[in-house]
Amino acid sequence: MSTFTGALAAPHALATDAGMAAFAEGGSAIDAAISAAAVLTVVYPHNVALGGDLIALVRTPDAMVRCVNASGWSGRRSTAAGMRSRHGAALPLRGADSVTVPGAVRGWEVLRGLGARLPWSQNLERAQRVAERGVPVAPSLARHIADPENTDLAEVQDYCRVFRPGGRALTAEDVLVQPELAATLAALRHDGPDAFYTGALADSMVGYLRRCGSCLTAEDFADYVPDVVEPLSARFGDLTVFTSPPNTHGFLMLRALRAIEELRLRHPLTADIGTLMRIFLHGNRLRSTYLADPRHIGVDSAALVNDALGELGVTEPVPGPVLVPKGDTVGIAVADSDGYAVSLIQSVYHAFGSGLIDPATGVLFHNRGTSFSLAAESPNVLAPRKRPAHTLMPAMTTHDGTVRHVLATMGGQGQPQILTQVLLRAVEGASAADAVSEPRAIVGSQADGDTPDTVTVEAELCDQGRDALRRSGLAVREVPQHTESMGQSNVVFVAGDDMAAASDPRSDGAGMVAHFPRRPGRWAAP
Repeated sequence: MSTFTGALAAPHALATDAGMAAFAEGGSAIDAAISAAAVLTVVYPHNVALGGDLIALVRTPDAMVRCVNASGWSGRRSTAAGMRSRHGAALPLRGADSVTVPGAVRGWEVLRGLGARLPWSQNLERAQRVAERGVPVAPSLARHIADPENTDLAEVQDYCRVFRPGGRALTAEDVLVQPELAATLAALRHDGPDAFYTGALADSMVGYLRRCGSCLTAEDFADYVPDVVEPLSARFGDLTVFTSPPNTHGFLMLRALRAIEELRLRHPLTADIGTLMRIFLHGNRLRSTYLADPRHIGVDSAALVNDALGELGVTEPVPGPVLVPKGDTVGIAVADSDGYAVSLIQSVYHAFGSGLIDPATGVLFHNRGTSFSLAAESPNVLAPRKRPAHTLMPAMTTHDGTVRHVLATMGGQGQPQILTQVLLRAVEGASAADAVSEPRAIVGSQADGDTPDTVTVEAELCDQGRDALRRSGLAVREVPQHTESMGQSNVVFVAGDDMAAASDPRSDGAGMVAHFPRRPGRWAAP
């Protein structure tokens, strides 16, 4: 009898339980990640839903690391000119024209092909059960339902039916029951992932979106296929750091790590944190200018990672305050002793996404399409069957080919900065729990009234770091320690035979490591 070890961290404890149950039933880290993600679509709908996108890094026992890009595309009939005629210079934040084809369910299917051991039906079983029986409203969900930013959704009938039944907003004392979503999960368990993109479920979702004004068609759903691509990678000390390539902004993390080494920043989280924020400020400008779908336009990832650092000291004029919706994403970190590891990021983009929920299927749709530009000169301009510039980005490190860190976070435009700070703390020797709980700083628009050169900093940052930020010339805004908008990170650290998992105290999650007896010859790694 041998022993198998599985480690998982997710932003809701029920999702962690589901992933660990998958391990106990003989599943791999891939099964655990999908099982956890499916439960999150039920219990954390302000951040994730079946109607959203997925980006993941997967390391398999042959030491290969792959990126699954299951970000959805626009409709074949979607054009910038058509949207300009309807909305003017910019796409709406919510509503039917902000919805692209959801990629997550197809993403789960592709992930399974990289090393799942359990049946598809088993991966979704707990999610269906939770949707049927109901679950106490999570504190994070309750806060977002009550957030004044989401009062625009109080006029959306289908949103209100789920989250404001009888005209009263759900609170943490209530139970969230979603029978239509449970029936959809049951149908997916029986019919497989194709049922989300073709057949009765797809017909219902497409019909609902079209009644709401969308130009998406049945063919846009049926034709959708995720990509499995080579991740971006770079050396940092004795680690190889992996992340997702464009259309995601993973390059920002690698660019910052390269800059830290090239500039010989000894204290990037304290005395040199002002310089780190300027590195990201310039990277954010590169993202706004160049990031797009490489299937439609050339995106030079190497140039984005390795651009000259001389511009870091330049302070460019910045636009006035902007409104920044909250919510967005879940990140799951998983690893097992057979050599599988998964960093999975899944999202509805802004809190509750588009605000649209198909009443027949219970599927909430993301609003990722609002990330497109309508400016003809932008590489990220809307075009048919194009993916928008994307904020989802998983991360992972290896040492001599062996997994060392699995990193995942929510945090919108701040995800590269959060992951970089978590990794830097890990490299400095922090435990998994300390790495995700220590104070953070993020440059860019994180809240209403921020500008691109605003640095949001948690109150417990050390005095040396706070002084460095004040000297940086950037606008500093302080928030309380463990503010949710500063990201919900989940990590697994691996050191030889030892694993540690930790979930961010900014979330409702849990990290767990467990050891399972295994009969010889059963569930062996391929």
